[in-house]
Parts: sequence; C-alpha cells; structure tokens
Amino acid sequence: QVQLVESGGGSVQAGGSLTLSCVVSGLPSTNNCMGWFRQVPGKAREAVAGIYSTDDGAKTYVADSVKGRFSISQDNAKSSVYLQMTNLKPEDTAMYYCGADPDPWFRESGGRILLRPPNFWGQGMQVTVSS
Repeated sequence: QVQLVESGGGSVQAGGSLTLSCVVSGLPSTNNCMGWFRQVPGKAREAVAGIYSTDDGAKTYVADSVKGRFSISQDNAKSSVYLQMTNLKPEDTAMYYCGADPDPWFRESGGRILLRPPNFWGQGMQVTVSS
C-alpha cells in the first residue's frame, strides 16, 4: 500500500517561512519523482515543485509563481521530499498536496515543461498566509 504522509503545514504571516515534508512508503523504489501541488477552492490543482534523481543529478521543477521563494529538496534514503517556502504571500494560501510517481511527472520538451498528475497523492494540508 502506497502512503504519502505530509507534515509542516499551518498558518503564518506574510513574509514568513514554512517547510513542508512528505514521506513516501510502499513504492518499489526509493528513487521516485516527488513533489508538491496546491489547490484553492474552485480552481484546478497546480504543480508547485517537483524533483527526481538521474545519473546526471537531480532534475527539478519550480513553478514560475513561486520561483525565487520556494525550493524543493529530497532525501532518497528516507524517501522524503521537502518544500522550503520563504517570503510567503497571502496568495500562497491553499491546500498543499504531496505527489509521487515511480516515473517522472514533469519533463522538458521543446523548451516547455510538460506536466501530468502523479499517480499517488497525500491527504493534503492547509497552508494559510495572513496579511
């Protein structure tokens, strides 16, 4: 049974920081494509950041809306992924979901980043940024 256990969500004032953590278990390998998505009511879930390892090093994706403020890291030995969020803004308020897939759910093609939903999801946790 695949499980994604998230932690670290909560409330913070604008300009503050939070780090989200996710531990993945039940997948055949510890080298998975892991990352974070977020969703606000009435809108589609959007990819925030993703990461996976290759022989040439880690491949990462960070959405333009959070670039320069959010960073993603992983610990494959612990099957964990982390989202460091700094300079948080009220518009970052959302439910944040950890996603994982044995295969990459983001890739570059022709100068564009192609995204697809990962096959496995966490329960989600609220991040609220107050002004």
